[in-house]
Amino acid sequence: MILYNVTVKVNPEIQQDWLAWMKDVHIPDVLKTGLFSSYKLCRILHNEPDGVTYAIQYFCASMKDFEQYQRKHATALQADHIQRYEGKYVAFRTLMEVIDG
Repeated sequence: MILYNVTVKVNPEIQQDWLAWMKDVHIPDVLKTGLFSSYKLCRILHNEPDGVTYAIQYFCASMKDFEQYQRKHATALQADHIQRYEGKYVAFRTLMEVIDG
């Protein structure tokens, strides 16, 4: 199984809007691709005055599925996020293979 982790630190003034948009729009759009079986939305527990950090973990069955997501869907979905919140967040992505659990 492949775990695609997206860590996003958002400015405090957009936190509530960003979280609602992620739950109501972005995450459902990612899942609608049919390439991920499930997800977890987590808040990272540390206090930073300049933002709140979240980790969104998407699970897919294989690298082939992830690569298809990257080829066909990632650019447009990331562009929606950039357009809505440009300059108000920082993000990085990590790809992992689940070995146990």
